[in-house]
Amino acid sequence: MKLAVLSCSPKCYSTRRIREAARQRGHQVRVLNTLKFSIDLEQGEPDLFFKQKRLSHYDAVLPRIGASITYFGTAVVRQFEQMDVFCANSSAGISNSRDKLRSLQILSRHHIGIPATTFVRDKKDVLPAIERVGGAPVIIKLLEGTQGVGVILADSVKIAEAIIETLQSTKQNVLIQKFVAESKGRDIRAFVIGDQVVAAMRRVAQGQEFRSNVHRGGRTEALLLDENYRETAVRAAQIMGLRVAGVDMLEAKDGPQVMEVNSSPGLEGIEGCTRLDIAGAIVDYIAAQVDFPELDLRQRLTVSRGYGVTEIHIPEGSEYIGKTISESGLRDKDINALTLYRGTAVIPNPRADRQLEPGDRLLCFGRLEAMRDLIPAKVRGKRRPKVRKLPPPPTSP
Repeated sequence: MKLAVLSCSPKCYSTRRIREAARQRGHQVRVLNTLKFSIDLEQGEPDLFFKQKRLSHYDAVLPRIGASITYFGTAVVRQFEQMDVFCANSSAGISNSRDKLRSLQILSRHHIGIPATTFVRDKKDVLPAIERVGGAPVIIKLLEGTQGVGVILADSVKIAEAIIETLQSTKQNVLIQKFVAESKGRDIRAFVIGDQVVAAMRRVAQGQEFRSNVHRGGRTEALLLDENYRETAVRAAQIMGLRVAGVDMLEAKDGPQVMEVNSSPGLEGIEGCTRLDIAGAIVDYIAAQVDFPELDLRQRLTVSRGYGVTEIHIPEGSEYIGKTISESGLRDKDINALTLYRGTAVIPNPRADRQLEPGDRLLCFGRLEAMRDLIPAKVRGKRRPKVRKLPPPPTSP
């Protein structure tokens, strides 16, 4: 395999370890400065130049895109994608994860725990927003801060209001987030590769510091995650479109709360803590994936006129309960079950004699017209009615 590592810091620990791991496994590897690329666009021939020369062929790319060059860096990754080169992390996934607001918006539509968060611009909305996330103390975050920079704990509403007003006056966009007190200055970093958590560590803030980032002096300890935390980390990475990711979670009373999904997670802290060869695991994963070309499903499903992919639910009382997939008659309707979701279990390519149970979900490919009646009606966010206090009745003069 010929691997390109996109990095502006060839001497940093993570880049050096990936290069070493690739060479130890007999792969060709080269670190390419992301800012030295030129993107050429012609009909049918997307191309890349590196240091004024046409780039040679690579089998795979591992992007290590810094926050300061997100726009240009993701453009380079996108160009590799157009050239059918396997990219360990997609350009869209990097862009989505780099913006804290966008990433939480994407995660919020899924059943994944996230801290209550709000985003406002009008000064009049600040106080109500703080109340909606549970009141002071609150966390105030810059949208594009990294390594704990731009994360502030405000102990009172007045302090929070003053900080937000100051930041907004400098054209900074900020999030207001619930302070999860029970996390006690601790968080979890889960390192996800593909569909597995390959390593995890707990980071603990030191002294009066509430931020647990290693760059802020946080202490680390190796950790074996339970199924709930592992599943949450993997799902968060997949939803964001990342195959290699560091998922940061808080340990809340009601389970894991995802704070951030990092598309360029550092290796030094977690390898030093767990003593695991994570760089090697990344290289092995990429090598195993390079033979599988990326498919643009949007284009292929559009060409397959009248066909598509959707999810069919088997609720309580369904006529399909107790029947096998074969007996359900789905295949007679030109509907093929690709994956069966049962609780937390994922069963790919389920057998025809698999019996259906209440709560099952089937990911199916088939004729859209035939699947239309099997899709549950959309439940648009049912909101609890808010009880407003009426003004007191006018008094008689």
